[in-house]
Amino acid sequence: MESIYIAITGCQYYYGTKVLKPGTIVRLEKDLYNDYDDEAISVTLAPLGQVGYVANSVGTVPRGCYSAGRIYDKFENYAFAMIKFVTKDFAIAEFLEEDFVKVTIKFRLKEKRKKKYKNKT
Repeated sequence: MESIYIAITGCQYYYGTKVLKPGTIVRLEKDLYNDYDDEAISVTLAPLGQVGYVANSVGTVPRGCYSAGRIYDKFENYAFAMIKFVTKDFAIAEFLEEDFVKVTIKFRLKEKRKKKYKNKT
């Protein structure tokens, strides 16, 4: 499947883009109670909380990126994305398929367990 890229905007209202690093996984969650945008998707980073929104207007969606409206129906309530690039004002992230996220989490847990047991011997 072809990669889907999104822009994360509004970071200046939270922690800025300095907390977003390439390779970081962020959670995308439908903001069902947003009074301004029926297709709003908030972006959160554990343990900080919300760090921005998926861009959804002509002025904020960079060329080559999907808007929040275009990915809104691709997941139920939440999904994940991996940060690829960070600028002063926004970040570009790759939308992750659910199966990819499950496999990655399992792999990382196994790697941590291996390291933990190696250090004990």
